[in-house]
Amino acid sequence: MKIIDLRTMRGPSFWSVKHYKLIVMKVDLQDQAEVWSGAIPALAEQLPKLLPGLGEPQPAESEKSAQKHPPLTAEQLVDGEPLGHVIQHVALALQRMAGMPVYWGKSYPAHEAGVEFVVFSYQEERAGRMAAEAAVQIIDDICHGRPVSVKALVDELHEIREEEFFGPSTWSIVSEAASRNIPYIQLKNSNIIQLGYGVNQKRIWATTTSYTSHAGVEVAGNKNRTKAMLHDSGVPVPNGTTVYSEDELRDAIEELGFPIVTKPLDGNHGRGATIGITNWNDAVEGLKAAQKHSRAVIVEQLVAGYDYRMLVVNGKLIAAAKRTPAAVRGNGTSTVQELIEDVNRDPRRGVGHEKVLTSIKADQHTQDLLKTQDLTLDSVLPAGQELFLKSTANISTGGTATDVTDLVHPYNVLLAERVAGIVGLDICGIDLLTSDIAIPLNETRGAVIEVNAAPGFRMHISPTEGLARNVAAPVVDMLFPAGNKARVPIIAITGTNGKTTTTQLVAHIVSSKGLKVGYTTTNGIYIQGTQLQSGDCTGGQSAEFVLKDPTVNFAVLETARGGMLRSGLGFHNCDVAVVTNVAADHLGMRDIYTVEDMAAVKGVLPRTVRKNGWAVLNADDDLVYAMREKLECRVALFSMNEHSPRIREHAENGGLAAVYEEGYITIYKNSYKLRIDRAAEFPITFGGRATFNIENAMAAALACYCYGFDKDDIKLALRTFVPSGVKTPGRMNVYKFANFEVIVDYAHNAHGMEKFAQFLDATEATHKVGIISGLGDRRDEDTLAFSRIAGRVFDEVILRQDKDLRGKTAEELREIMMRGLRLDDPEVPITYIENEMEAIDHVLATARPGSVITMFTEDIKATLKKLDDFEAQITD
Repeated sequence: MKIIDLRTMRGPSFWSVKHYKLIVMKVDLQDQAEVWSGAIPALAEQLPKLLPGLGEPQPAESEKSAQKHPPLTAEQLVDGEPLGHVIQHVALALQRMAGMPVYWGKSYPAHEAGVEFVVFSYQEERAGRMAAEAAVQIIDDICHGRPVSVKALVDELHEIREEEFFGPSTWSIVSEAASRNIPYIQLKNSNIIQLGYGVNQKRIWATTTSYTSHAGVEVAGNKNRTKAMLHDSGVPVPNGTTVYSEDELRDAIEELGFPIVTKPLDGNHGRGATIGITNWNDAVEGLKAAQKHSRAVIVEQLVAGYDYRMLVVNGKLIAAAKRTPAAVRGNGTSTVQELIEDVNRDPRRGVGHEKVLTSIKADQHTQDLLKTQDLTLDSVLPAGQELFLKSTANISTGGTATDVTDLVHPYNVLLAERVAGIVGLDICGIDLLTSDIAIPLNETRGAVIEVNAAPGFRMHISPTEGLARNVAAPVVDMLFPAGNKARVPIIAITGTNGKTTTTQLVAHIVSSKGLKVGYTTTNGIYIQGTQLQSGDCTGGQSAEFVLKDPTVNFAVLETARGGMLRSGLGFHNCDVAVVTNVAADHLGMRDIYTVEDMAAVKGVLPRTVRKNGWAVLNADDDLVYAMREKLECRVALFSMNEHSPRIREHAENGGLAAVYEEGYITIYKNSYKLRIDRAAEFPITFGGRATFNIENAMAAALACYCYGFDKDDIKLALRTFVPSGVKTPGRMNVYKFANFEVIVDYAHNAHGMEKFAQFLDATEATHKVGIISGLGDRRDEDTLAFSRIAGRVFDEVILRQDKDLRGKTAEELREIMMRGLRLDDPEVPITYIENEMEAIDHVLATARPGSVITMFTEDIKATLKKLDDFEAQITD
């Protein structure tokens, strides 16, 4: 077996609109092509042992869904399952064994015989791709009798999870945001998460936010400064001082007396802290431990009491937890090490942040604590004796937490909220020691011992005992108060032809209203009218570029088939989706072989429209019109046929529509007609001759009307959109010279050429010349159809070659194009000039008076520059 193709989806895609994170794998089963699992007994014998969770019932996708994911049992393997289906389940099971709960997948035969598509969910991209490759290898090894072990693989997958998955605090905020339909993007090469889009975005980094004060973080990071500020504000704090050496430590102990605590000046998470020191030797060891993290060491009197964490968000106490250090309780027979191992068997414990509790690790700190009590890991504790294994109560070192939020005395609530305000933190963790949190701190002789920026949430969202608290909700409330938007409006456009022009028209209409638009096209990425990137920018990464821009308050996104097949959409929902048309183009590429397949790809976009949004569909295109059947959003239709029965039926049922009638673009709303304007008044239509741009303008007008723009504003914007090499490079750029005219366009398939032919037929000229080329990544029949139309519409053809032949040789393309050009007119004059720029020089030098020359260009930039230079030359 071998993997032919491996893709990672990061948004809605051809394979699933609902499941965003998918691995799409194409597997050649080779010598196992016709084999099912029942023919290989070793699969049923080994897989349940290698992957114990494989046959267990899987949970539902969500609490709202009752549909469970079917397992893969030994009985099913014996009865017989397709090997692609088995690979899918193995890839999912491997990830689950490494702590990543993923369940959804599917498999089905590919176009080629013996090849399977295997599609499954992933949590971490790198882990998903590794699981894909491993699953294929495991099944191949078992089928061929090779030994298989998964332990090392699962350990590596687990390491990836720990390295890349959001920590529990971050995940709680992200999950809460997602539950409110607030989108998120993890910024590249960082742990910073963007919540929301464009100008409405906020950012978090663990539990620091866009509102977290740098000054507050600096204060909390300096324990001496924090203690001084709190003391000055009447907050009980331990007596103490800062030391840098053993001599200063001795002086501090003489002043404070034992027991004491040592901790680094700028430490956190309990690192380097030693508590309950009662003698000089231990004090020296505590100094050394703290100086591993900070040269300056705080020495404080030990405050007696239990360890509590108070969490304040946006000035309000949200949760409180009593923390207990990692501990074991003796049974009279087991050693300390055995007791630790027994505690770690608790299914709630795992490595790092994998689960709600962290496994206890008997590190050097633990052994040093044991030594102070004349114990070792081999000591046997008497029954009932509790032994603390850490000097701090951090959850990350194996400690436990008990929720006490409802027990906190009002005095202590006020105290915590004051402390957060004094330090200046929007999210603040306050550690205090007291005998009872239900009694005012000043009555128990307790004290605030530490204030933390970026406090962990795990002890509150998953306490060992007591109520779990949704502490992420107030964070999201703070970042996005009621009534505040997290998203920016998105209008997305797809189709075979016309999508770039439609995108540019929509962006122009929106920006004419004073909105700060970011938009993507096959020409590049534009922010507020400025091109920031050039090239084909119609994929998910380009969409994210716009949605991450902090100045954008409206996004208009051209969405091509390539991006949807390569990695999925760069957004999950849009407000308006436009589908211009579906035609034969790029067939045979990326496993899309028919126009119906292509329609299924394009149909992904309208299925992402939010429920109250709009899908704007071409009613003249059967495949586009059929897309309405799968939609949950509102549908608006447009047509070039004013007598379209589809439009009539839609309008009679109260639907919104647009038609081209009597020379006008008209919107049907209920029983009324709203005329936008005469299409000939829009420069993009070239006086009404470019009917394909009438259609594009109609789609753009309807999309903007659906969103809520006024028809008069749409009319004015369309009247002021003038196509040019700057505004619409490569899309109907017209150069009028003294004796002839040049048009630069991008028509590259039969559907586009047919539309252009209609325009050219309506254009007066003494001689019509076309510079064309074939594309190597099209089927021969598509290239023939394209060239046949060109041979019919032009009086003379200059045949050239693209620099990128896309899989075919120059000779192959030349032969197909020549054949197509002469199918209808064997006498059409054809001149072959391989280089595009040389071909342009030739037609400019030989242009007849009154002729129209059309250049279907590959290198738009170079072509437009050559024409600009030619214009400047003849002007001089």
